Amino acid sequence: MADRILPKSLDELLADIERQWQALMQVVERLTPEQMTTPDPGGWSPKDHLAHISAWMNFMLKSYLGNMPGYLALGIEEQKFKGLNEDETNAMLFERNRGHTTGEVLNELKSTHDETVKTLKTTDFQNLMKPIKGNRPRQPLVIELVLGDTSEHFAEHRVYIKRVLNTRKS
Repeated sequence: MADRILPKSLDELLADIERQWQALMQVVERLTPEQMTTPDPGGWSPKDHLAHISAWMNFMLKSYLGNMPGYLALGIEEQKFKGLNEDETNAMLFERNRGHTTGEVLNELKSTHDETVKTLKTTDFQNLMKPIKGNRPRQPLVIELVLGDTSEHFAEHRVYIKRVLNTRKS
């Protein structure tokens, strides 16, 4: 994202994450149990979107903040992981989580969010402003990946989840 404005402090980052988290949770709280499992045109229900957010936030927590290899953070065999693109990884995560109940997904999401916030609160902000280690042409800063798997991800998927509310029959 070229015009992304990065937080200038840990407090600013945490406030952004909290603001987007609250906005997401306000939408989720308005959904009925039936709506939570109603697929959108892409085949994903709000429950699926929330499981997706949780999986990637957990990946970010373990990989980018915890220095765990990506394949271990996602629980995917290393050789298989190396051959997957993002869409294939998302499809694998979708299949892994689709049998989980709404309650299980919400509990995991909230737990992962709480652990992420707790970890970030004890992280040196200067470490978030460093490039990740890896072999990408342009190494993103850790904070960019944190934003991508927290506040920006919450906002992105909130749009998809809101569509279920907008199709509610009165």
